[in-house]
Amino acid sequence: MSAGLPLALTLGEPAGIGPDLTLAIWLKRRALDLPAFYVVGDVAFLAARAKHLGLDVPLVPVTPAEATAAFARALPVVPLEGPVTAKPGKPDATSAPAAIASIRRAVADVLAGEASAVVTNPIAKNVLYRADFADPGHTEFLARLVTEATGKPVMPVMMLWSPELAVVPVTIHIPLKDVMAQLTTRLIVDTGRIVARDLAKRFGIDRPRLAVAGLNPHAGEDGTIGDEDVRIVAPAVAQLQADGIDTVGPLPADTMFHARARATYDAALCMYHDQALIPIKTLAFDHGVNVTLGLPFVRTSPDHGTAFDLAGSGKADPASLVAALTLAARLSTPAPALVPAK
Repeated sequence: MSAGLPLALTLGEPAGIGPDLTLAIWLKRRALDLPAFYVVGDVAFLAARAKHLGLDVPLVPVTPAEATAAFARALPVVPLEGPVTAKPGKPDATSAPAAIASIRRAVADVLAGEASAVVTNPIAKNVLYRADFADPGHTEFLARLVTEATGKPVMPVMMLWSPELAVVPVTIHIPLKDVMAQLTTRLIVDTGRIVARDLAKRFGIDRPRLAVAGLNPHAGEDGTIGDEDVRIVAPAVAQLQADGIDTVGPLPADTMFHARARATYDAALCMYHDQALIPIKTLAFDHGVNVTLGLPFVRTSPDHGTAFDLAGSGKADPASLVAALTLAARLSTPAPALVPAK
């Protein structure tokens, strides 16, 4: 993306902490050395939330082209068409339409070359589902929007990144009992190829190193604790190696995440959601970033939810949103190699 373009930040679930954090970090923009961004939202709603929080945040409606110049003096807002009325911790009938419209506009802006990357505030899936939202989550919705806009299908891959660890769940938001129905050698290979490509392209890692976790305890113990690692995971590792990708595995997941092990790879491919997210949330709960790979633009998001219980309290920690904005700016602008510290 062109240097100098702002980041497009979505509103997220209006009743959650996303609006709170957005307002709070703009006030600290200089101390935090934040890149310029605009939020796709409703000026009246954000003004009401700022008043509720006791924050003196000037707001200015803008087009994306005006956002960078406005950022120093006011929080730039690209207005939504409809009003937003949700109160802190209390989603209402405007919540889902606002969250969805904000994502749509941010994606349209970045595809049109008006924003450098998309950063998404947290959404509440249960609120969206009640409004007949058809996609499992953010990641799949983003992929659908890209396909609708370009006519080209994409395979989005969710990576959770922090300076300590980067992990990729191969299967994501499905019940554990359904993992085996979805997990295939082809899925692992396709995921690994996208991860390796984007680690090189976006993160500047010349030869990405992938570590692939086994599905079963002890990676199956050569088939004695389930045959899936021999039958499904090991052939995927072999194919990735044949592709020239530096890949090891399947490895016992219980020995992959201590400091010495983490120094041997750039990203860990895990077979299911919690196998990936438990270690990174243990190591980097406050500053982990959700990065969607496989898209034609950079998308990052804080690695936390809507936290309805904290909304409107002013107590939510902005560290993950700050990290998401900072990482999005670095990944979407030519920069020195960004290699996770070990």
